Amino acid sequence: MSKHFTITDFFKRFPTDDACLDHLMAIRYGDIVTCPKCGKTARFARIRKLPAYSCPTCGHHIHPMVGTPFERSRTPLQKWFYAMYLFTTTRNGVAAKELQRQLGVTYKCAWRIGHEIRKYMAQTDGDSPLGGRPIVEADEAFVGGYKPGGMGGKGKTVVFGMVERGGDVIARVVPNRAEFTIVPHILQNVRRGTRVATDEHRSYTKLPEEGYYHGTVNHSAKEYVRGQVHTNTIEGFWSWVRRQINGTHVWVSRKHLPKYLGEMEFRFNLRKRPELMFETLLMAFQRPYNR
Repeated sequence: MSKHFTITDFFKRFPTDDACLDHLMAIRYGDIVTCPKCGKTARFARIRKLPAYSCPTCGHHIHPMVGTPFERSRTPLQKWFYAMYLFTTTRNGVAAKELQRQLGVTYKCAWRIGHEIRKYMAQTDGDSPLGGRPIVEADEAFVGGYKPGGMGGKGKTVVFGMVERGGDVIARVVPNRAEFTIVPHILQNVRRGTRVATDEHRSYTKLPEEGYYHGTVNHSAKEYVRGQVHTNTIEGFWSWVRRQINGTHVWVSRKHLPKYLGEMEFRFNLRKRPELMFETLLMAFQRPYNR
């Protein structure tokens, strides 16, 4: 796929709702389908007045949108696809107001579309285990809200992240920075035996007991690099997260912050191949269990 997939390219590929529905059918069921009712294998025919396809033998219907973010939506399918295009071709995300303008829908509809796409991006990205030979950096931050209390993050939400240098990031909303909160996320997502770099926060002190090679830098003493030990990558990710929130969304509540983090993870983890973002979403609709 070209690195410059333009709006013109998009509308050539998906000129109508029917073209979008045909794509869903092909991705989820294939061109030739084994009917779950009669067992015959054939090419299903599009039903003119329904977003569905029927078996030429028994007439059984298949609805490709069932089990996708578009199920039960009255918004035209092409607008959903175009919203995904916008999400994957902008560096800092898309605000609901911008979706409202671009799609010509109500603000409530735009807000829902945005959140459904964010959930789908997080689901598509997944969480592969980090570590092994590369160093993994871990750090907490305060993001997402106004900051009426000045220093200390009052009014903000605590987030925790792990990033493999040169690789993927995993970010989570957490209730606090305590050891019993932070360490289980590392145990779940980072392979034992990995070199883990953090700051001097006491929550990380027992990582060697859990099987990790642990190095720290003392930020309070203005030490930011000690040989290969630093947290510059994960701190750069947090800076990028804050720019997206402050510049695009202005404010994000704790309730919805996990969806925004999932979107930002997806975008960060495909940063080296941005031209694949849209295609990845298009190809990742889960196939139903009963085909």
